[in-house]
Amino acid sequence: MQDPLRQAANHRKGLLITAFGGLLLTIDIPLIRLSQGEVWSVLAVRSALTFCAAIIAWSVIRVIFKRNIAFIPGKTGLMVVALYATAAVTFMLAVFNTTTANLVFILAFNPMFSALLAWWLVGEKPKPQTFAAMIAMVLGVLLIVSDGIKAGNLSGDLLAFASSFILAGAITVSRKARTDLGFAPLFAAIVPSIVGMVMLGSPSNLVLEEPVWLVLNGAVIIPIAFWCLATGPKYISGPEVAMFYLLETILAPIWIWMIFAEAPTVIGLIGGAIIVTALVSHSLWQLSTHRRAVRTLAPRHPV
Repeated sequence: MQDPLRQAANHRKGLLITAFGGLLLTIDIPLIRLSQGEVWSVLAVRSALTFCAAIIAWSVIRVIFKRNIAFIPGKTGLMVVALYATAAVTFMLAVFNTTTANLVFILAFNPMFSALLAWWLVGEKPKPQTFAAMIAMVLGVLLIVSDGIKAGNLSGDLLAFASSFILAGAITVSRKARTDLGFAPLFAAIVPSIVGMVMLGSPSNLVLEEPVWLVLNGAVIIPIAFWCLATGPKYISGPEVAMFYLLETILAPIWIWMIFAEAPTVIGLIGGAIIVTALVSHSLWQLSTHRRAVRTLAPRHPV
């Protein structure tokens, strides 16, 4: 067992790494919007850049660090890649068809979808507190969707909902596999890139008014953010990692409001507030439960 000082140092390291990744992820949608591109152009270029960054990182790990990491580990790897690829397409379509606030609030339903799928596929029955959080979040999502119908954003809201569910499926399959699938989300980016190019028909049809923002996003921000968020669980608990994913839900609408003056509607804010409150409360409960379990298992000096 690790000595307390080393354990504390690793915990601090995990918090810093995960917090950095969570903060980087909050600027994903603003950078997409700043590129002023057309949806299929953005999907093709951003995904291609992320895939290239993944190949470079994978090659460095294999050649320099001599670690043999499978490109796509077996049938499970193919399934995870397919799920992440589909989620990437639905996510990008949602970015262009609903408000940022609606998108990130609905995506925040991901942990609850993961809990339900884990119950179905892995046999991990959710606690009563999780069910209570789900009920509250469903209410919040219904408010957002009803508001989206009035504003003409229903298709975008439904795409965000689909993206959240598909991502939850990818996470659940990864959890069930118990193998190294850390590169799967990055390798999967080649599929939406191909989809984007097919929809464009020709590279000459690319529409990107400010491509530098998309290059920064696809080649730097997304790979680093996902690497940090995937590395965090080595040092800190799952509930702690989940708290940092909430940063995008809270901060992305603020960045969009500051840059583009796109303010959420009152109903959307109420629905989002319900979702965020339920998620934060549930995450804090998970965190306290985890810490109690750690204290119970910790060795004690005899009195």
